[in-house]
Amino acid sequence: MQAIEHSALPVALEGEGVEVRAVETGELTAGWFTFAAGTDLRPALAGLPDDLCPCEHWGYMIKGHLRMHTADGTHDYTAGQAFYWTPGHAPEAVTDCEYVDFSPSAELAKVVAHIQG
Repeated sequence: MQAIEHSALPVALEGEGVEVRAVETGELTAGWFTFAAGTDLRPALAGLPDDLCPCEHWGYMIKGHLRMHTADGTHDYTAGQAFYWTPGHAPEAVTDCEYVDFSPSAELAKVVAHIQG
């Protein structure tokens, strides 16, 4: 059993309104995401399949309003909601937002490497 605190997680990605802290916990990675209002990851995901994140995520919105762009349109998520995001999405922060999610480690590592260029 394990508890994870935000301040204890190593920074995996940082800059331009984005902070991602993450740690692998077996086959899943626990990630703590903070996006400033206006942050749009669609440009960073260009070059991935359909220019969208190909990784699935399970998580919980801690604060704010996040808009998820998909091939089927947009979907909004707000503080207090648990979520499951299927592969094929790109987040945009409508307001400052924060969420925690759990993702398959190998798939997420490829997305982070792509964003880091």
